[in-house]
Amino acid sequence: MKSKIIILSLLPLLALGQAKVGTSAAPFLGIDVGAVGIALGGSQVARAQDASTIYWNPGAAAQLQGNHIQFTSSNWFVGSKFQYAAGIFKISPSDAIGLSFTVLDYGEEEITNVFNQDGTGQYWQASDLSVSLNYSRMLTDRFSIGGTGKYIQQKIWHETATSMALDVGILFRTQMSGLQIGMSISNFGANMILDGADLLTRIDIDPDNTGNNETLVAKLKVDDWPLPLLFRLGVAYSMSFGSAMEVTWLADALVPSDNVEVVNTGVEVAVLDKFFLRTGFKNIGNEASLINYSAGAGLKLPINRNTVSFDYSLQEYQYFGLIHTYGMEFTF
Repeated sequence: MKSKIIILSLLPLLALGQAKVGTSAAPFLGIDVGAVGIALGGSQVARAQDASTIYWNPGAAAQLQGNHIQFTSSNWFVGSKFQYAAGIFKISPSDAIGLSFTVLDYGEEEITNVFNQDGTGQYWQASDLSVSLNYSRMLTDRFSIGGTGKYIQQKIWHETATSMALDVGILFRTQMSGLQIGMSISNFGANMILDGADLLTRIDIDPDNTGNNETLVAKLKVDDWPLPLLFRLGVAYSMSFGSAMEVTWLADALVPSDNVEVVNTGVEVAVLDKFFLRTGFKNIGNEASLINYSAGAGLKLPINRNTVSFDYSLQEYQYFGLIHTYGMEFTF
């Protein structure tokens, strides 16, 4: 497990020449969610597709039809697990509320020390968590706006860092048939700083002399770090070929506070609104990007007046191989 944490912590160093890499806390907030959005290369800000809309564009949720509940799971880097769950509920024809949970679990490892090289029988863990509450509203029949408040936590053994943040977004369906424009700003919030019992230590402020208190308690100083601020601006354009097929092209410009500006793009082919093929290219413009391509497929099945969707995506990463993501969504 130590090797897992070390590798994850060294990932920013693999992106040579990017001065801003590794300058923020909670980098897991920049991991794409939802098998659909991942397959499309992370280009989802201009479309209300499913419950992962809370992550991509909090202002788009009101444009969804019906209520949506989604579960997504990925086997992430070096044995860690990345999971996302969300629900969006229409409380009126113009208003929607949503709730989402994001968890990155690094697993656990047995503790060792000088006297117990084979382990002490105790285990330490590390994990990241985000809990979000979303509200969005249709201001006109084409334009929606919304915001998400989120609680963020990072934890490693006895140390924890927490923060609160805000996401805002808008989605506009233009008068040109099939063309949509979206924008969002994510993770505007307070800096994070670790705190916990392991930062306390005993010191002797004058070790060269006797007679003083040699067991004074001190606290190790740690720095605070900003959240990764993400700005997205994108377009989505859909073309229908009869009643059997629809092709959607999407493109997002992504401006992160802790990396270089990039473009993400993807294409989805829908057949009978039941079968879906998707592919995408991510981080166009970042020569140090570790990801090569993404692809995926989906199946939507009607159940009475409701539907259940199954989605799958894969991403190819340099050094890490294929990352698989599985998702399921209920619409009612």
